[in-house]
Amino acid sequence: QVRLVESGGGSVQAGGSLRLACETSMFDYIDIGYCMAWFRQDAGKEREGVAAISSDGKTMYNDSAKGRFTISQVHAEKTLYLQMNSLTPEDSAMYYCAADLATCTTGYFEEYAYRYWGQGTQVTVSS
Repeated sequence: QVRLVESGGGSVQAGGSLRLACETSMFDYIDIGYCMAWFRQDAGKEREGVAAISSDGKTMYNDSAKGRFTISQVHAEKTLYLQMNSLTPEDSAMYYCAADLATCTTGYFEEYAYRYWGQGTQVTVSS
């Protein structure tokens, strides 16, 4: 069973920063390859992919995240991170860590591409 445990969410004012963490066992599969991503979902909205990273280090961002968010993986810590800067109220959502085997291909921001999901961590940005 793949372990994905998110942390780091909280409340912050607009313009502030947060760093989300996803403790994971997925890095054990680096020889097979994996794709990991951060998704978010606000009440009444569809879940959307924010950032993704492949086992080979390739990173992908959606338009809202480009230039503000950074996804990274620290194998020694067995942790996936999402550094979020210049936050706005529109970034408020539950953030989820997702993972699956095989390096990222097309569809890396689609929910169906990931079998493994964490429980989520809430991010609230006030104006």
